[in-house]
Amino acid sequence: MLKYGEANPLNVFGLREVDHLPPHFEPVTFILLTKAKTIVDWIYENLEGRFWFGTVYNPAFLLVANHYDRIHCVAFEIASEATMFSLILDQINKNNTEFF
Repeated sequence: MLKYGEANPLNVFGLREVDHLPPHFEPVTFILLTKAKTIVDWIYENLEGRFWFGTVYNPAFLLVANHYDRIHCVAFEIASEATMFSLILDQINKNNTEFF
């Protein structure tokens, strides 16, 4: 993990974030309220395995609104990291817009 000063070989070789969604990755879908960089930075700092971040189509809205809806998804190679991310998601995915 980055915050403990340990070098992750996947980070060193640029293999941590994959470009496509492999079928064996465990997905976590959510509505993005903050910047994508905030989510990705938290993953790099607190988790160790490979992940994918992008948008997927939610077929649940097809029956209700007669169209597909895109939602954000983070998928993890290690299933326990998907659980950890799901538990902390409401703390890091906040709308930080402040009006003065």
